[in-house]
Amino acid sequence: MARHRLLLAALLLLLSSAVLSSSSASAEREEEEDPLIEQVVGGDDDELMSELEAEAHFASFERRFGKAYGDAGERAYRMSVFSANLRRARRHQRLDPTAEHGVTKFSDLTPAEFRDRFLGLRGGGRPNLAGSRDAPILPTDGLPADFDWREHGAVGPVKDQGSCGSCWSFSTSGALEGAHFLATGKLEVLSEQQMVDCDHECDPSESRACDSGCNGGLMTTAFSYLMKSGGLQTEKDYPYVGRENTCKFDKSKIVAQVKNFSVVSVNEDQIAANLVKHGPLAIGINAAFMQTYIGGVSCPFICGKHLDHGVLLVGYGSAGYTPIRFKDMPYWIIKNSWGENWGEHGYYKICRGPRAHNKCGVDSMVSTVTAIHTKKE
Repeated sequence: MARHRLLLAALLLLLSSAVLSSSSASAEREEEEDPLIEQVVGGDDDELMSELEAEAHFASFERRFGKAYGDAGERAYRMSVFSANLRRARRHQRLDPTAEHGVTKFSDLTPAEFRDRFLGLRGGGRPNLAGSRDAPILPTDGLPADFDWREHGAVGPVKDQGSCGSCWSFSTSGALEGAHFLATGKLEVLSEQQMVDCDHECDPSESRACDSGCNGGLMTTAFSYLMKSGGLQTEKDYPYVGRENTCKFDKSKIVAQVKNFSVVSVNEDQIAANLVKHGPLAIGINAAFMQTYIGGVSCPFICGKHLDHGVLLVGYGSAGYTPIRFKDMPYWIIKNSWGENWGEHGYYKICRGPRAHNKCGVDSMVSTVTAIHTKKE
């Protein structure tokens, strides 16, 4: 009898240890991944790689992206993160079959590290900045079926923000580059570093929405700063360094000025009309699927609406061929600021149209800017 009691006690101890271990693993997984995604696709126990496979994939990743780590311990940790991200990419692939997900240059970063270093949109919702106004309703009859400002000379080269949460400044500069092109016929490559160093404008309606260099900002507050400061210098005169420094703004070197800016309604036709009329638009997006994105039209079955990344809308297409889901899927063309070795040469496509329903919040925070002609002395 005593022996049976000992066996029973041992069994209960093993069961309780297994439950605690499972709960701990689940908590860690939910910390790293959107719990909604976990609910939809479940776990990945059947997809675990052998150590040999993981090592081969990781070695290839290191070579491809020129990765180097301080010591063996750091490398081992990054390989474990890399393996977790491969499983995460598989989950994203199942949720977003019209795009391609896999290994990217961010595959050795945890989701938390990725958010801290490469996102940076503050506020998370629709801005309500004093001084901004709603864009007037534009006619939408006769809009072209496809449109791309890259084909008309209004879009500068893809840039790389580095490990700095300054996406908002790249979205702002890209929109002003396009507006300045429309006003003057000349494409100037403008400075993000000026805004990183000098812009501390706040949105009165959002206590957390102050422009703060590598710690994040908002495009509408940046436009407000540019109106107050007088304008923006060129990238050449005020080059990007990827960290916040003392402000070195030289008003005599301004080449582009903001005339006014406005917030576009959450309506795809109005967004398209403003894009065609006013040039590339500064927008916010939920970047949950962008860490693993390689190409194609992203249209995940489930995606949050909390906006955490500032990007530039440069065009749209009427028919991205997606045989897995819908034959022809209309999409937005988005310029990102993570370099040309991410996505489709630095660009991202996300679905639009009646089936998209403001996918990943892409229609929620859209602003347009107009520029005045400023001659460089």
